[in-house]
Amino acid sequence: MNTTRSLPKHIAIIMDGNGRWAESQEKQRSEGHLQGAENLRNVLEYCSEYNIDYLTVYAFSTENWNRPEAEVEALMSLLIEFLKAETEKLYNNGIQLRVIGDTSLMPETVQKEIKNALIRLTIPEHKRVLTLALSYGGRNEIVRATKAISRDIVEGKITLDEINEDLFSSYLDTAGIPDPDLLIRTAGELRLSNFMLWQLSYAELYSTNKYWPDFTKDEFIKALDNFNSRTRKFGEIK
Repeated sequence: MNTTRSLPKHIAIIMDGNGRWAESQEKQRSEGHLQGAENLRNVLEYCSEYNIDYLTVYAFSTENWNRPEAEVEALMSLLIEFLKAETEKLYNNGIQLRVIGDTSLMPETVQKEIKNALIRLTIPEHKRVLTLALSYGGRNEIVRATKAISRDIVEGKITLDEINEDLFSSYLDTAGIPDPDLLIRTAGELRLSNFMLWQLSYAELYSTNKYWPDFTKDEFIKALDNFNSRTRKFGEIK
């Protein structure tokens, strides 16, 4: 791997293609989601190996509520199982957990498990952060932030002139987390799909045709190499 340039500090991933992977294997879609969850464990290890401090994954979008009820229920069950199985491992590996999205829409059993995991894994001394985007939509997040700012203006906590990009960012779900440097999307898709619309403004975009369950360490390294080959100018001339 090319190491002449710095690695991304924060990687965001749209984990696409679980269902298509399952269909290609003549398996149930739920099996694809199960394999996808297992691969997330692998990618966490890759991030640890390459000292990536922040990993944010698009686990369940606001649009995913429109999927068949049986598939949504399977995803909720898988999420509960993942949190129960991984909380202790994340703690022992020094990883904080963050959750972004409107989790009030999720079943109470899921909300309870998320709360338990956050209590266990909100540890300032743990510098690495895994963020799960659950019941998340970028537009929804921006609307919720705008409402919160509006309430604070009405209540006299802030003034209109105080609003700038930094203040707005502090009202987003990702407050305190640096914006992603690299967005990886699997399954060959080339769109943001309502994911972190504010935060990804200057992220490098990388797409692979591999389905998420087939996203191996070699593919991860290819994404890092691709990032290393970019010149990040942020609008300046270099």
